[in-house]
Amino acid sequence: MTTGVRRRMGVDERRQQLIGVALDLFSHRSPDDVSVDEIAAAAGISRPLVYHYFPGKQSLYEAALRRAADELAARFMEPHEGPLGARLLRVMGRFFDFVDDHGPGFSALMRGGPAVGSSTANAMIDEVRNAAYLQILSHLDVQQPPARLELVVRSWVSLAESTALIWLDGRRIARGELELQLVHDFAALAAVSAAYDAEMAGIMLRMLANEPADGPFGELVDRLTALVPQLPAPRVG
Repeated sequence: MTTGVRRRMGVDERRQQLIGVALDLFSHRSPDDVSVDEIAAAAGISRPLVYHYFPGKQSLYEAALRRAADELAARFMEPHEGPLGARLLRVMGRFFDFVDDHGPGFSALMRGGPAVGSSTANAMIDEVRNAAYLQILSHLDVQQPPARLELVVRSWVSLAESTALIWLDGRRIARGELELQLVHDFAALAAVSAAYDAEMAGIMLRMLANEPADGPFGELVDRLTALVPQLPAPRVG
């Protein structure tokens, strides 16, 4: 017969529990709307005990943000196997999994929650963006990116972020379509840059060299080819 005695948690274990509870609450509502009392109740402890482990909601928010930032950055990690287009599509799938699971928290993170103005929070957000940037460069096998490539990749990371935020506001476009569109956006950004710069053109050609016709990049070519006959001829003069 069990006595129902609750096991006492160690300091690190309790801190990790509180971070997990806070992250779950922040994932479903804006952090501004979540009180310390709610966090304590969800963790099954008293409000003073929360303050024993964290000085206040700000520090707990930043600890939850740290965990979320690490998890989000990990979504951009992908084995260097197979065509680039398929790899990027898998990355976008995992990215939107995170956005789907942590909608309000993701919005608060990117738009500014209770940590708005916090250098710590802003630094963590920048870490995620830079981790994504470095992962894409590694897939392109470029160690010293030229200025135009850096512009393309960083612009694309920002585009993925802003697209996710807009999508959360009503989810009016099928998620799978947006994931594919973002992969196409990456190719389009690279292609426009390649039209202006020989080095980018070389990177673009290497990027497409092993792409299958039925892959994401091949599909983009098919869609654009079908559209070309419908485009009006440029006006002269």
